[in-house]
Amino acid sequence: MKAAHVVAPRQIEMFEADEPKIDDFPKGSIKVKTHMTALCGSDSPRFVLTYPPEQYPLNIGISIHECIGTVVESTSDRLKVGDFVQSRPTAGIGGLAEYYISNDSVGVHLVDFEHQDQMLMSQPLGTVIWACRKLGNILDQDAVVVGQGPMGLLMTHLLSNLGARSVIAVDPVDFRLQAAGKMRATHLVNSAREDVVDAVAKVTGGKMADLVVEIVGHNQDTVNLCLKLTKRLGTVLAFGVPDEDVYAFNYGEFFRQNI
Repeated sequence: MKAAHVVAPRQIEMFEADEPKIDDFPKGSIKVKTHMTALCGSDSPRFVLTYPPEQYPLNIGISIHECIGTVVESTSDRLKVGDFVQSRPTAGIGGLAEYYISNDSVGVHLVDFEHQDQMLMSQPLGTVIWACRKLGNILDQDAVVVGQGPMGLLMTHLLSNLGARSVIAVDPVDFRLQAAGKMRATHLVNSAREDVVDAVAKVTGGKMADLVVEIVGHNQDTVNLCLKLTKRLGTVLAFGVPDEDVYAFNYGEFFRQNI
């Protein structure tokens, strides 16, 4: 089968690999022919960071995990051959391969829908929904979403759906902000040209935001920016994936604001 793996920092190679054999895995497993995959923020560290030389190449297809495809073999009572599924790789072979092994515990049927690229987004949308379950009621609150990549856009739309009074989208890229407007952001702030703290203060009448979501990742500066955008007793939701285990965190701001 065609597959790819990371062979060095920022270097991916395509190659021919053996197909995984479903008999090597426990009952409930499915073998999926990959149709489409997406890049997640958590995939970035595997690509850009430097690991010890003996770890290269990384496992086949790693670390792609947002995948849709067709079941071609199954030992599951629920997911059958021919089913179109969204299912996460579970057996050491990531989604950057023609075939991978998954399990019915992490797979769902997908409906027959013309726009399969939109169906693919069901997996990242699920992570946004999961995160928002931590928030409680945000009706009539002021929210800021720092980062308007794919996940940030989904977050922006969901916070609007949940009843936020304002959803302020922050990003340095204009076309992402244009997309944020279509995803029901009430205010757009280009962080490359505007002072984000001043912009949020203006929208909120100086009170700052009830809720700030950090959904950029890979950047400690955005984490500390979120603390400055949050009002006293407000909430910061950390969603973006860190590249490092330890960040320079403005604990004083966090403490004094009772965030």
